[in-house]
Amino acid sequence: MSREILVSMTESEVVAKCEAAKVGVSVIERIPAGGVRLVCMSMSGAETMRKKFKSHLIEGTVVREKLRPDRTSW
Repeated sequence: MSREILVSMTESEVVAKCEAAKVGVSVIERIPAGGVRLVCMSMSGAETMRKKFKSHLIEGTVVREKLRPDRTSW
């Protein structure tokens, strides 16, 4: 089971739901096509959030934004 979840909600909505469920967030990033990629701190936390986001889950693969530059600046 993966800690990664793709959700078709806004970043603030996802963070609020995670805080309410007391689930730690490792990474959250916006998806260019809409929605967010959430990585929970634990697999059990991810499973909890999958149940809460059941109707908002994005299936399949998505295109992510680059987080790092192609080349270093030095």
